[in-house]
Amino acid sequence: MIMFCRNKLLRDVATLSFRNHKVSISKPFSTTLCLKTDEELVTTHLDGDLTGITILGINRPQSRNSIGKNLSRMLIETVDELKYDPNIRVLIVRSMVPGIFCAGADLKERRTMKEKCPAMQAYRSYIFIYFKTKPFNHFFVFTEKKLIAQYFCCCTGGTQNLARVVGPSIAKELIYTARVIDGNEAHRIGLVNHIVPQNENGDAAFTKSLELAKEIVPQGPIALRMAKQAINRGSEVDLSSGLAFEQACYAQVIPTKDRLEGLTAFKEKRKPNYKGH
Repeated sequence: MIMFCRNKLLRDVATLSFRNHKVSISKPFSTTLCLKTDEELVTTHLDGDLTGITILGINRPQSRNSIGKNLSRMLIETVDELKYDPNIRVLIVRSMVPGIFCAGADLKERRTMKEKCPAMQAYRSYIFIYFKTKPFNHFFVFTEKKLIAQYFCCCTGGTQNLARVVGPSIAKELIYTARVIDGNEAHRIGLVNHIVPQNENGDAAFTKSLELAKEIVPQGPIALRMAKQAINRGSEVDLSSGLAFEQACYAQVIPTKDRLEGLTAFKEKRKPNYKGH
């Protein structure tokens, strides 16, 4: 699960957005939602108290959510569309298939693909959605289910991204050995942010992700965006350059109405209502 879950019902209106149609739901929305649809990717925009949270549900039960050509294309197109929506504060990627998040590449399909074909390039560009959703706030939340280190290997950015997360030494060990590690070990080495025990509904990671998303949504969107840029870019340069970049980001927050709203809310001892401008 890339970002979050809760086993109770969310009594807010949810709008389920499919490729060619939308369905509005006014009844309680369950985090263990199972939709009967042939779509491999289901986009859900939450409303009410959960406005600003969008969920991408991977739905390929016949192949254990492995990533094939069609799913790769849908992921790329969907995220490219969502990243320009100013109303989205948090993106959660979850599985709609019980017992599995993603089995990795669709190896049966991949055997028929040439290495330099467009489909293979699309697959490589999106095999690791965590490193492609730059406009969003991203965290990893997992249960104790096993992870396969081989998933972080060459051609999908694994040799570069994994080393930046856990350090070169651990990255080399995981990639060289293709070792299978569980959620607890992934949390210990800093590969995931949270590790949670599975619940009866099988949606513990999603529940935790949703709880975290609800903490992020009320925060100032401009400040969040600037903080993320400062962290992402600052971590790739020396400290002096990083501090300079931080000041440049902060300068973009100073003239905003949201900054004044935050100061006013503090003075009036109330929660701020940030609008993103």
